[in-house]
Amino acid sequence: MNTDSNVLDGLEQMLERARRNTLGDLLARTRERAPEKFALAYRDRRLNYEELDGLVNQTAHAFRVRGMKKGDMITVMSKNSLDFVIVNFALARIGAVMIPINYMLTKDDVAFILRHARACGLIASEEYAPVLEQASYGLDINFRFIMDIDEGDLLDGRLEEWTPLRDIRDEQPTDFVDADLSDDDLAHVLYTSGTESRPKGVMLTHKSIINEYVSCIVDGNMAEGDVLIHALPMYHSAQLHCFLGPSIYLGSSGIILDGASPEVILSTIEKEGATQLFCPPTVWIALLRHPEFDSRDLSTLEKCYYGAAIMPREILKELSVRLPNARFWNFYGQTEVAPLATSLQPEDQLRKLGSAGKPSLNMQTRIVDENDQEVPRGEIGEIVHRTPHAMKGYLHDPEKTAEAFRGGWFHSGDLGVMDEEGFITIVDRKKDMINTGGVNVSSREVEETIYQLEGVSEVAVIGIPDKYWIEAVTAIIVPKEDADITEDVVVEYCREKLSKFKVPKYVAFADSLPKNPSGKVLKRELRDEYEGLGEE
Repeated sequence: MNTDSNVLDGLEQMLERARRNTLGDLLARTRERAPEKFALAYRDRRLNYEELDGLVNQTAHAFRVRGMKKGDMITVMSKNSLDFVIVNFALARIGAVMIPINYMLTKDDVAFILRHARACGLIASEEYAPVLEQASYGLDINFRFIMDIDEGDLLDGRLEEWTPLRDIRDEQPTDFVDADLSDDDLAHVLYTSGTESRPKGVMLTHKSIINEYVSCIVDGNMAEGDVLIHALPMYHSAQLHCFLGPSIYLGSSGIILDGASPEVILSTIEKEGATQLFCPPTVWIALLRHPEFDSRDLSTLEKCYYGAAIMPREILKELSVRLPNARFWNFYGQTEVAPLATSLQPEDQLRKLGSAGKPSLNMQTRIVDENDQEVPRGEIGEIVHRTPHAMKGYLHDPEKTAEAFRGGWFHSGDLGVMDEEGFITIVDRKKDMINTGGVNVSSREVEETIYQLEGVSEVAVIGIPDKYWIEAVTAIIVPKEDADITEDVVVEYCREKLSKFKVPKYVAFADSLPKNPSGKVLKRELRDEYEGLGEE
């Protein structure tokens, strides 16, 4: 009986390994299909898939030799680079969990994430290593590695405990690093803001992420022959999971940029013959307004994607005229679904302008009322999903996980309406988030900060339409009697307390805030009243 049990256990393990599909397996398969294919370029360095996979293996071996193991929570803080991609797949190979951190966060924001995630490792570019070092004060951090981006001198010796990746991986072999993993093991934890002032850790498994890749590839008509530009931050799930990951899965070619500079994006499209580009509407607008837009050869650009906000009608029309070879897709979703939920296809862009489109390939979506009952078409309700994209839950927070998945559906927190054709339009945010320039800001966090300013009686923070930011953080303040408070005072105070992107773009003063009988501030009325502030 024991022998039979051992045989069955061994068979189960063999089957699990043979059928496994993790991020590390995904890259290995692409390398085997197309080892000489151009994979990624960054600055003056270009890698084919065999070279990329070899560097991933060397890095994974180096991590293992130094004691990193499956389940270790490893934070990564860097702008876009080859090493960001290499570290992503190297951690996946050994089963460690990558926690990409928004490099615009303050030290206190970063410290919260390190403590909440119980991080045991820090990986950063030299620019951001000091922030992680300061934020990790008092924590038992086992691993500190510097990415090979600028090949500097470790800030003149001020980071003596940090090891450059270039110093440890060259000595390692390039053979495949295998680990005891399953598809439903954690791959990433991404921190996203909710109604609370503190972010929540979204747990994404290999299964969640790869299922989402498939939806992106099918819904976005992506192909092996695509040449992508990766200009938006890879710490964000949009660039990381909707574009970088699917392109590696397919074996496409990508050019990594340091940031979303319009001039650099335009010159790169021309130089590399790029066929695919993702930007939020703010960046598309900046591209259109750049003086080199019409002088550059952009004829290869065929697949254009936007998300995070609705593209203004006139901008979409202008893009279709000035980029006649291009088609556009709108991707909508949340980090909790890795992050694609719906897509608006090119043929529906103008016909259904303002819509988030239909549910993606692996997504089942409904609109429900407060009792989680599906509402009739045309009625407003909360958007809920069932999907293999979905997160495994919020890290260390079973209560919020249970709330988000009540009834067996993930509750997005967004209010929407579905028309008779099945197209969904987002009408409000139940979570009271502001999406400014493609980045989420918790209005409550900004409000709590402003309330600490002397002279403030009441404050409501809302998002209003803006020509550049699409939605601008705006503070409506009721001053205390005889208070000497100005817009400059409020903005300067917020700059001292908040990350730059959270600082209000506009400040207005009022005698009172509109409220319902229970005392809740009616933010929809405020948005209606102040919607023209960004046009002044």
